[in-house]
Amino acid sequence: MSQQPKVIKAEDLSPADAKWVTLKKLTWVDPNGRERPWEVAQRKTRGSAGIDGVAVLALLTPSTPNAFKPSTVIIEQYRPPVEAHVVELPAGLIDGSESAETAAMRELTEETGYESSEVVESSTLMVSDPGMTNANMKLVVLKVVVDDISQLPKQKLEDGEFITRRVVELAALPALLKDYETKGFVVDARLAHFAIGYDLALKTKA
Repeated sequence: MSQQPKVIKAEDLSPADAKWVTLKKLTWVDPNGRERPWEVAQRKTRGSAGIDGVAVLALLTPSTPNAFKPSTVIIEQYRPPVEAHVVELPAGLIDGSESAETAAMRELTEETGYESSEVVESSTLMVSDPGMTNANMKLVVLKVVVDDISQLPKQKLEDGEFITRRVVELAALPALLKDYETKGFVVDARLAHFAIGYDLALKTKA
């Protein structure tokens, strides 16, 4: 029976028992030579590539020219840390020594069912919350050729993953994200920043 996900308990976790992240106290020296403390959350899963994870922007491209407008696929999933459903780009951690681009292709297929072997762009290494964590990532843009945009391919979700997909026109993203907010969703910053930038590009071009 399906039920609404929710957090039912929160308790302190010792670093020794943490599998994915740990907390550390840093001591750094400011420009005046004064030592200062800083608390930081660090991932314990970073591989040899030095990159924690990827976010994936899939550019859905019609196999027949002009069959549909420029589109992408976004996902919805419950995120316990914020106790809410989050709308975001497909994303995930990099496994071992795989490249960001390989990880992006794998995560896209697992979470959405779409497959791609063509990298349009791979960003520089980025951080999203440097005041709290050393976690980093890359944004990988993949081209996905689609025959029928109304037919969603089968996902390859791992145990414990509950992900809903949604195909959306790029130009419609800003309005759609505002609608999500009114429905109680939390919008991931990476997706929101892309939508705002895309919308500004369209407006300034006009």
